[in-house]
Amino acid sequence: MLSVYLQGLALGASLILPLGPQNAFVMNQGIKRHYHLMTAALCTLSDIALICGGIFGGSALLNQSPVLLMLITWTGVAFLSWYGWGALRNAWQGDVSLASAEMIKQGRWRIIATLLAVTWLNPHVYIDTFVVLGSLGGQLPSEAARRWFALGSVSASIIWFFGLALMAAWLSPRLRTVRAQRIINLLVGTVMWVIAFQLARQGIANW
Repeated sequence: MLSVYLQGLALGASLILPLGPQNAFVMNQGIKRHYHLMTAALCTLSDIALICGGIFGGSALLNQSPVLLMLITWTGVAFLSWYGWGALRNAWQGDVSLASAEMIKQGRWRIIATLLAVTWLNPHVYIDTFVVLGSLGGQLPSEAARRWFALGSVSASIIWFFGLALMAAWLSPRLRTVRAQRIINLLVGTVMWVIAFQLARQGIANW
């Protein structure tokens, strides 16, 4: 079972490492040192639910519901476009003190709502967990093997999200300068718009 666990760990890590909406949001909260551990915990819990759902039967539901996938896709396009515009606007303004003041006004529930939207309205999350992990994990011969595979994938999420949040918080003094904030917001905004464009292209192709 160790080999199955390591297989799930390696595959989970390969899917989670590329910079996407979740990683960008966790990194930003870590740099701000504002509910960054809560953010990492919620990302991990979301991944646990999605990974287990995909491996233990959810992939079939997504494959049988093209309308649901299309709805998630276009909602994700709208949200990521809006979120990316906010990041690019902050990059243009480059006012760290203003960004800090606005961040303080953001309550816990607003951060939770934004995080849940970033996570659950991104169709790539369902493709990674339901299609890729779900297809591979669901083909394992026994229930025990599927559990070990899921545990490996979940372990990758735990290590990555908490590691990213803590590392960003540790580097926060160096990343809170005007220049660093411009670069980070420009990177985040660009990533959001690129993903939104890719989703829109996929949505049009599957129309």
